[in-house]
Amino acid sequence: MGYSDRVMVVAIYVLLILLSFSALYPFWNTIVVSFNVGLDTAKGGITFWPRQFTWSNYEVFFSNRGILNAFMITILRTIIGSISAIFVTALVAYSMSRSQLMGRKYYTFYFIFTMYFGGGLIPTFLLINSLGLMNNFLVYIIPGLISVWNMIIFRTFFKSLPVGIEESAQIDGCSNMGVFLRIVLPLSGPVIATLGLFTAIAHWNDWFAPTIYITNEKLLPIQTILRRILNSNLINEAFGSGNIDSAMGERLAQKSITNKSIISAAIMVVSLPIIAVYPFVQKYFVKGVMIGSLKE
Repeated sequence: MGYSDRVMVVAIYVLLILLSFSALYPFWNTIVVSFNVGLDTAKGGITFWPRQFTWSNYEVFFSNRGILNAFMITILRTIIGSISAIFVTALVAYSMSRSQLMGRKYYTFYFIFTMYFGGGLIPTFLLINSLGLMNNFLVYIIPGLISVWNMIIFRTFFKSLPVGIEESAQIDGCSNMGVFLRIVLPLSGPVIATLGLFTAIAHWNDWFAPTIYITNEKLLPIQTILRRILNSNLINEAFGSGNIDSAMGERLAQKSITNKSIISAAIMVVSLPIIAVYPFVQKYFVKGVMIGSLKE
């Protein structure tokens, strides 16, 4: 390696380190602020470590009686919504991948058409209302059962599976549903893991749908409550005195907790669960998407 090559390698490493630092520092600073006393944070100068360590921001956040219920709603919609969406989408994709399916070209056109042309917010709202899904937990599940994009990836992946395996199963008396459940799905681990993670993230991060279709406070997910906190100028608006105990109310009254500190704690609480899932499915990312995106 010549001198110019070594200089280029060093420059690339320096650039990558700077880019990594610029991406990670805001997240780390948010963690630090969440563990620092709010009034001390307001003075400025909090960078890499808490100056006055405290758990108060998290105590106040979890003292809100609606937080735990909102967490349960988010976890339930993420688990149920992801599993049902992946299963239904994969089932549709498997049928679309079979050449003997009658009218397959028309079904394909119908699905593709909906990718480019949607009904819009008002028609969708009227449809949801007519189906009785307003203020209903199923509004988190049913509208997202089929993703056309994921269906295309699934279909392409299923086409790449050896036909002989399915034919052997059918000769042994396995039905089409049996082939799908016992042969196809077990062979689709990478693409299921990848698309399952994408679907779970979409469910976990969704705050828009509840603001349109849900008015019952007991059905709101944690993301919608977080958005309220982010848009609130006063903590008491989101953590009203009637929603927290007297000790926490006293701390708020003493202003040891500020908007910025409670918002940082809320961001950490909402972000960490889904971030913790990444390491377990990271190895499937490239493999799953690339397998499903290639067409022979």
